[in-house]
Amino acid sequence: MIKKLILIIGVLFILDNCKSQELDPRLYANLPKKMNAFALYYGYMSGNVVADPSLPIEDFKITSHNIAAAYVHTFSLAKKLARFQVSLPYTMMDGNLKINGVDTSGSRNGLGDLKLRFGMNLFGSPALDRKDFRKYKQKTIVGFSVVATIPTGLYYADKRINIGSNRYTIKPEIGISRRFNRIYAEGYLGVWIYGNNTDYMTNKLLKQAPVYTLQAHTSYYFKNQVWIGIDGNWFNGGQTSVNNKSVGELKDNWRVGATLSAPLSKSQSLKFQVNAGAFKNAGLNYDIYSVSYQYVFF
Repeated sequence: MIKKLILIIGVLFILDNCKSQELDPRLYANLPKKMNAFALYYGYMSGNVVADPSLPIEDFKITSHNIAAAYVHTFSLAKKLARFQVSLPYTMMDGNLKINGVDTSGSRNGLGDLKLRFGMNLFGSPALDRKDFRKYKQKTIVGFSVVATIPTGLYYADKRINIGSNRYTIKPEIGISRRFNRIYAEGYLGVWIYGNNTDYMTNKLLKQAPVYTLQAHTSYYFKNQVWIGIDGNWFNGGQTSVNNKSVGELKDNWRVGATLSAPLSKSQSLKFQVNAGAFKNAGLNYDIYSVSYQYVFF
């Protein structure tokens, strides 16, 4: 029974791995320097936890409403375009779960972990002001970024399900993008590296091996600046242990999605996105429906 409970811990901990499954188009697109963008995001997530059928788990479902605010600033660094982004989410989550027939459902409402991102386009992306940027025609761009999360989220040391992760994470990533007239293609390769959670279930040590991620996006641009895109990613790894006892990993999982972006004015736009698990071996198999509003200013 102890081994089974340890496995349950591992399954529940997969909730924190949602960030490794993100689908983010246009992260390495060229933009004018000295640009500021403020965004508001709302997403609805619903899914089931895929677990070993031998475990005493029934009807494990998660639903959440997620709100986030984000700010992006672009600038010139060594005559190349660079950008800094900060975002902070707020989550209202409900979970339904039966263990050995006993209902252990509950809810969590609170701030999530703060996310910081620094990115720089190394090739094919000069830092241009607004006037010169209007004449710029993108071809191939190669860039890199570093994403870090800070454990600011709501965390109860004696609970298995939490909004915050109570650990630091970092993701180095490289990306390449190419514009073909009205078609925009891009791909990213990165790895999430996790710090330890020393207060897991009050006094346990939780460790996780890196999770490797690969994203690909293809978008089509219309003359009115509306664009639609198809998104996909692959992620693998993340062997997790509690007090040095293995509790599972993410294995060869895929997600797919679609994005629609439409301008409201020269400085405002709306973006709609939907994505779902295409192939899932273990963890949280969820769907997300989201909308975000963006305001750009200089």
